[in-house]
Amino acid sequence: MAGAARGSQDLLNGPISRTLLLFALPTLGSNVLQSLNGSVNAIWIGRFLGEDAIAATANANIIMFLMFAAVFGFGMAATVLIGQSFGRGDLDGARRAMGTAMGLFLPLSVLVGLAGWTFSPNILKALATPGEAFELAHDYLRLIFLSTPASFLMVLMMMGLRGSGDSMTPLWFMGLSVVLDIILNPVLILGLGPAPAMGIAGSAMATVIAGYVSLIGIIIYVYVRDLPLRLKGRELGYLRPDPALLRSIVLKGFPMGLQMVVISSAAMAMVGLVNREGLLATAAYGVTQQLWTYVQMPAMAVGAAVSAMAAQNIGAGRWDRVARITRTGIFYNIVMTGALVVLLTLVDRAALGLFLGTESPAIPVAAHIHLLGGWSFVFFGVSLVLFGTMRANGAVIAPLIILFLSMYPIRLGFVYFAYPVLGADALWLSFPLGSLASTACAIWVYRRGGWRKAKMIEAPDPEECREAVLAESEPAGRLNPTG
Repeated sequence: MAGAARGSQDLLNGPISRTLLLFALPTLGSNVLQSLNGSVNAIWIGRFLGEDAIAATANANIIMFLMFAAVFGFGMAATVLIGQSFGRGDLDGARRAMGTAMGLFLPLSVLVGLAGWTFSPNILKALATPGEAFELAHDYLRLIFLSTPASFLMVLMMMGLRGSGDSMTPLWFMGLSVVLDIILNPVLILGLGPAPAMGIAGSAMATVIAGYVSLIGIIIYVYVRDLPLRLKGRELGYLRPDPALLRSIVLKGFPMGLQMVVISSAAMAMVGLVNREGLLATAAYGVTQQLWTYVQMPAMAVGAAVSAMAAQNIGAGRWDRVARITRTGIFYNIVMTGALVVLLTLVDRAALGLFLGTESPAIPVAAHIHLLGGWSFVFFGVSLVLFGTMRANGAVIAPLIILFLSMYPIRLGFVYFAYPVLGADALWLSFPLGSLASTACAIWVYRRGGWRKAKMIEAPDPEECREAVLAESEPAGRLNPTG
């Protein structure tokens, strides 16, 4: 498999700076579209159905985010296996990895969907969902769980395609999903035209329809264009998970997923601390989070691009390029995230006013929060790039430990000890302190180089390989044509 596979970008040859940028930009576009989709849907629900409905979707979305955080790692592990296989020129290996991941995700997503549909009232009670929002949240969450198979498989396919070097196809089908969701939301909420008026359930149904249409669309596209990861004929047998690949996906993917759980749980703990400061601080922090969602996107896109590109080059044994890819990713993160932080700092009140109105008393508080904490994302982005490179070789424990230490004992510990002196500013200053600690630890681990000895999958035992070859030479082991 020389050069880039059909439909994929060549990540092994040519100038690293240009290749990495062109590969990262579509991923950034996908992230922006996904966030815009959530923002627009929140506007539809808030304008048409009111605050109770917004509270209901907030409770439901927390549950879905935690679920996706848990399975994200499995998808990322499969992406790295696919990327390394492409780097080695092993197209069959890439298809085996994709088939094993699909064989894992499909039954898992169906089980999660059925469990969510059945136990959604219990889940909402465990979250102490407010009584006035409970029924709305129940109606919304049960339908959202129906979209789980489409959502899980769509995420896997997009990550797998990026692992093969194709970041444009995921962008197009993320765009299709977003457009459908945005259009269908008011139609199904209000019952426009022949559609029934479903209220908050209509918003969930819009997500369900958009998810399945996009999944079917991307599958058809992959087969019509004959993209590298399609499975045909005997390759459909790869959907029965290969034990060695499955073990690698689970053992490496679980710590990757835990990284997302650590980040999300620390974020929820921070919300609880901010809530104690009163309504004004909570509103200010909430609107600042809206800005920070977009501030994080360049680093997330660059980190994902570095991981996919490094995985292919590691598979090809191009370690000289891996180091240059990492340096280039750090440079792009500093430039892109830094520019965005500076821009939003200069126009912070106008940007924050889009959410609360320029006369809101929370605007000065939000601007203060951003001034103290917003610049931390430049350093956190450096950590994400370094973690992306380590992850590309199967080193997943060190990033998990670093994230846990920076989020809990360092960030929340600082709040505990500094709050009596600094007051609420201890909350906002904990962000740069945690990010600086995470970056320092990531640089130390990266420079020590132990992560280079990690492996995504252990080499097969020579004796097992010999026995397998002998078995295939026996009559019972041969594949015989029929008919």
